[in-house]
Amino acid sequence: QVQLVESGGGSVHTGGSLRLSCIVNGLIESRSCVGWFRQAPGKEREGVAAITNFYRTTYAESVKGRFTVSRDNANAKNTLYLQMNSLKPEDTAMYYCVADEWCPRPNSRMFDEYDYWGQGTQVTVSS
Repeated sequence: QVQLVESGGGSVHTGGSLRLSCIVNGLIESRSCVGWFRQAPGKEREGVAAITNFYRTTYAESVKGRFTVSRDNANAKNTLYLQMNSLKPEDTAMYYCVADEWCPRPNSRMFDEYDYWGQGTQVTVSS
């Protein structure tokens, strides 16, 4: 059974930083693509960052240069991270960890079709 467990959300002021973590249980690191989506109230869900099993990364234009996605398998735990710096009020959203065994995949498809989703963690950035 696949289970994604997120942590690390919270509230910060503009310019602040947060680090999200997600433990991906039930999927092998070498066979899975993982990433982060977000959804703000009244807006469509969007892909934020994703990383393949070969550590190739993809970012939404709005977060390039500010966010960094990474993953590791320390202690045999398939773990995903999102380091968010220079946060802006428009980054306020519910952030979801995602995973899928369709991996690797082209850059153009890195924000398509993820079978597994976490429960979400709230990020709030105030001005």
